[in-house]
Amino acid sequence: MTPSVAHVTTIADSLELLLLDQLRAIRGAGYTVTGLSAAGPATAVLARAGIPHLAVPFVRASGLTPLADLRALGHLVRTFRRERFAVVHTHTAKPDLYAAIAARAAGVPIVVTTLHGFYFHDDMPRRTRRLFVHLARAGMACCDAVLSQNPEDIDTAIRERICPPSKIALLGNGIDVERFDRARIPAATTADLRRELGIPPGAPVVGFVGRLVAEKGVPELLAAAAAVRARVPDVRFLFVGWHDRAKQDAIDPSAAARHGIADRCVFTGHRRDIPELMSAMDLFVLPSHREGFPRTVMEASAMGLPVIATRIRGCRTAVDDGETGVLVPPRDPGALATAIAEILGAPDRARAMGRAGRRLATARFDQRTVFATVLATYERLLRARADRMQRR
Repeated sequence: MTPSVAHVTTIADSLELLLLDQLRAIRGAGYTVTGLSAAGPATAVLARAGIPHLAVPFVRASGLTPLADLRALGHLVRTFRRERFAVVHTHTAKPDLYAAIAARAAGVPIVVTTLHGFYFHDDMPRRTRRLFVHLARAGMACCDAVLSQNPEDIDTAIRERICPPSKIALLGNGIDVERFDRARIPAATTADLRRELGIPPGAPVVGFVGRLVAEKGVPELLAAAAAVRARVPDVRFLFVGWHDRAKQDAIDPSAAARHGIADRCVFTGHRRDIPELMSAMDLFVLPSHREGFPRTVMEASAMGLPVIATRIRGCRTAVDDGETGVLVPPRDPGALATAIAEILGAPDRARAMGRAGRRLATARFDQRTVFATVLATYERLLRARADRMQRR
């Protein structure tokens, strides 16, 4: 009988943008694969890829939504009992807690979590941080294996007694390094795209890809952009991502006007042609406050872009400071502006960082290595369970 695997995320976009290639690889290895998340437009993409989707009433909002989350928990228990998955694999904070608990309550044989980064961080109030540490412990207690994208999170999990060392292992993170390759994008395509976006020929472009929320450092980037404009008058800032209205810290594109830089900013909204958009950039910036292992940084490096990111957990793993990019303190628009202006003013250095980034991405960020680790984990856990059943 073909083992059945369920991957659970909060929103359908995560199943598409973060996991679709992985789901295809798991299916290609002989498993049946289903995605579970809140309903959303991305479910149509999953359907075209042949990945069944089951809707879960997750509410995506800042902070805790206990009543809605309990409804989602009950829904998950009923779904897992009905579908009888062999493996439930959770991703992101809410599924790591509620889907893991529901899987155990429903008698799912194997529960695996990919740790994309802890929700808590050192800047949180002490009581709030302690609460989220306890919630992480509760979720991880229900798992058979925790696969951490970031080696720093393994140290945190052990230090905070979230899970024992025997349960957690390094997964890493990966992207399609063949798709994210500037060499495959014709120069004419990039030129056409720049014209479509209203970017003048020769204007240096600083790019950002992500949700337009304060947590991603968008306010600091807007403030830095105003300072950079004074030093590099023809600069353009390209923001690729959606205005995440579900979050209390959502940033509206109109914020650029308040900084006096609306004429230097281009907001594309949600796009799927990320490699092509990155080909129109000269520098990539992610001034985030919290990350697990930032996918967009890996993609930018694979595209041969120098990267500026914040010196935080996750970004420290994705950027070789001084080699593939520059790390700056979080929440520091001045330091961010200085780094942007310096790299834009040193094209030879920028090109060298881009070449080093491409080498790093092909050596360490190939998603096929991640897929192999996930499949090996399933096989190990299923084999161990079969052995236990035989001994009974």
